[in-house]
Amino acid sequence: MAHEHKYDANGKQLCCTLEEKINAKTDKSSGCCSVEDKNSHSDDDGHDHDHEHTADQSTFKMFLPAIISFVLLIIGICFDNYFPQSWFTKYVRLAWYIAAYLPVGIPVLKEAFESITKGEVFSEFLLMCIATIGAFAIGEYPEGVAVMLFYTIGEVFQTLAVSRAKSNIKSLLDQRPDEVNIVKDNVVQTVKAADVAIGSVIQLKSGEKLGLDGELLSDTASFNTAALTGESKPDTKVKGETVLAGMINGNTIAQVKVTTAYNDSKLSKILEMVQNATTQKAPTELFIRKFAKIYTPIVVFLAVGICFLPYFFVENYDFNDWLYRALVFLVISCPCALVISIPLGYFGGIGAASKNGILFKGSNFLDSIANIQNVVMDKTGTMTEGVFKVQDVVISDQLNKDEILKMVNALEGQSTHPVATAIHDHVGEIDPSIVLEKVEEISGHGLRAEINGKELHVGNFKLMDKFGIKYDIDPNSIVYTLIAIAYDKKFAGYLTIADTIKEDAQLTVDRLKAMGVKTTMLSGDKTNVVQFVADKLGIVNAFGDLLPEDKVNKVNEIKATNQTVAFVGDGVNDAPVVALSTVGIAMGGLGSDATIETADVVIQDDRPSKIPMAINIGKQTRKIVWQNIVLAFAVKAVVLILGAGGLATMWEAVFADVGVALLAILNAVRIQKMKF
Repeated sequence: MAHEHKYDANGKQLCCTLEEKINAKTDKSSGCCSVEDKNSHSDDDGHDHDHEHTADQSTFKMFLPAIISFVLLIIGICFDNYFPQSWFTKYVRLAWYIAAYLPVGIPVLKEAFESITKGEVFSEFLLMCIATIGAFAIGEYPEGVAVMLFYTIGEVFQTLAVSRAKSNIKSLLDQRPDEVNIVKDNVVQTVKAADVAIGSVIQLKSGEKLGLDGELLSDTASFNTAALTGESKPDTKVKGETVLAGMINGNTIAQVKVTTAYNDSKLSKILEMVQNATTQKAPTELFIRKFAKIYTPIVVFLAVGICFLPYFFVENYDFNDWLYRALVFLVISCPCALVISIPLGYFGGIGAASKNGILFKGSNFLDSIANIQNVVMDKTGTMTEGVFKVQDVVISDQLNKDEILKMVNALEGQSTHPVATAIHDHVGEIDPSIVLEKVEEISGHGLRAEINGKELHVGNFKLMDKFGIKYDIDPNSIVYTLIAIAYDKKFAGYLTIADTIKEDAQLTVDRLKAMGVKTTMLSGDKTNVVQFVADKLGIVNAFGDLLPEDKVNKVNEIKATNQTVAFVGDGVNDAPVVALSTVGIAMGGLGSDATIETADVVIQDDRPSKIPMAINIGKQTRKIVWQNIVLAFAVKAVVLILGAGGLATMWEAVFADVGVALLAILNAVRIQKMKF
């Protein structure tokens, strides 16, 4: 199997070490790999290297060098057993085994040479070269060929394992169709999706994928959103609702007005997150990388010691015997099982999470989330639907109720908060005759503006307190979200707005408790509403009436008790506390761009039950990684001792090495089939 490096037009190397073949992107700081445009629709996740074969390269071609070598090896062994040794057959035998060695040996020899020229002297390729050339030097031709042959077979299986681990992410890459049908002058035309302008109208046939984000123009349509959310249940949309690239239309013809450019779609951002995920490495990965750099040269020097030191201590010292033991030692000490299986395990975890609609922005967050002790969550949009409806309107008899509501509607039209949507749905279209001046949003409080020279305040009761506006009700006596209104510096009344708890919110809390994870609720909503929701869900620690900085202080208080914290939120005001927490989790469906950008984990369908699922994926990934570490070290330690003592042959060493690598790989990809 070839190990050729590839270079760009400027002579810059595109890919390097074995671990980088696994990772979708190599750290730019390394100066080792050139990173393509991350929005490219091509294979920009490391497929330039031989470990990432192009799609049209068959498995047979990957195995072809090993097949040739294997056939020649078997013929050579038969030749040894049926033909007597002579000076002629001796040279024929050597030539034959060299021919068997070259198909699998040349790529590794070349890789070792290139590693040395880059200053990476002690690599797994060098270990294989020393071991096999040494075997030829002492006349153990079949074993020299076998070591390189089975090493190559292991490499091919590693390639197949990587491809399988990437299948979930590849399925995401395939969700954007290259072409879409647009309606222009009542004629349907097929054009490239990347060339479609904002405002164009796409016509979707039954079963067709949407290529760009847009607004549904048809009265109603049903979409399969599994590629985006991991949810197989069809999602019915109505006219005016947002539909996203990657969604598959149901049984009717639908029309969609494009609202976002091709490369700015929600799916493009998801792909960017996933493609960049492996640049953030877990502590275990970083440790293994450092360990391998120290471990490999130590192994080489120990092998030299095994070969030469017995000369001073052993009677009847036989150089060939001790060289053979040293070569066995080198073969079994190859660290490829660790180097390949650990990043592959993390990549499998990221892929499994993506399949379930959970995006991890790096393998380090898989490690972090596995250790979470306290999940702190926002209320609105996280544990509740965030779909508010106006319940009651209480306006002072001294004021015109309709006029006040029109002004409130006009002011709330400046906001995208779910509360504003509820008011708009209740009041109707904004009155164009109302002119707002000096509009100001006061974080954690509400909105203010001037209308006809008079001030209008709309927000929570903290807003009333802030501006010294007196009111004659007790906000805590009403178990609903309250929107206070003041006009001309006088309290005008209030609206009550109700939200509903998400159907899987209770399941979320129950699963977190079963995992031994504490739960805390923080919200800017009033305390009695927050406590009401918390009591229904069984959350003991709940706090309301919090400003963004109050949430930050609460999280700092929890962290001060040495608890690891995951904060789950969706609003712009959640971004600071999401950034502060050990692991920040954003609700990606309704969540703000600022929060999604800040978060370490994004839940695409806004279902809180994905929170314990994400923790479970993290725990299972960590478990698999450590299983591989223990397995590799245990087997290698036993065979290393046996090899140094002359009790293990090179055949046993190569089978043990390849066997451990394959077992580790199979264990790493096992997470892809797990149910969470």
